[in-house]
Amino acid sequence: MKSGRDVKPVDKPDHLAIQRVIAAIPAGRVASYGEIAVRAGLPGRARLVGKVLGDSDSALKLPWHRVLRSSGQTAFAPGSRGFREQSQRLRAEGVVIVNGRVDVQRFGWERNVDVELWGPPRESTPKKSRAAPKPSRDAKPVTRRR
Repeated sequence: MKSGRDVKPVDKPDHLAIQRVIAAIPAGRVASYGEIAVRAGLPGRARLVGKVLGDSDSALKLPWHRVLRSSGQTAFAPGSRGFREQSQRLRAEGVVIVNGRVDVQRFGWERNVDVELWGPPRESTPKKSRAAPKPSRDAKPVTRRR
C-alpha cells in the first residue's frame, strides 16, 4: 500500500486556473497576488495564489518571479536568497527595482490587451488636408466660357 507521500496530488480546478494566469504574465511585467486571483476568477483569494506557488512543483516552470505584493515588493525578506533571485530574474527582463520595489504603474500587467500587444497609442498630429480650400462666401462664382 502506498503512503500519501507516494501519490501525486490531483490539481484542483482553482489551482489550475491560478497556474494558467501566472503562466500568461508577459516577460517584463509583474502582477500582484490579488490581481492573479481576480483574473483566475477567484477574487479575494490572494493567499491561495501564494499557496499554489509555494506548494506546486510546477512553480519551477511558472514565471513565479513576476508575482509581487500589491505594493510592488517581493514576498521574500530583503537580502534573502529568494529576494536576490527574484530581483535578478526581473532585472534580466528589464524590470527596474528601486529599494526592493517595482513600480507597478509602469511594469504592472497591462489590462488593455490592445495596448499590451501593440503598445501605447502614439500622439498624432493633425494631417494637412490636400483638398482645395473652400472659397469664401464673398467670392464670385467662376463661370466658364464655351
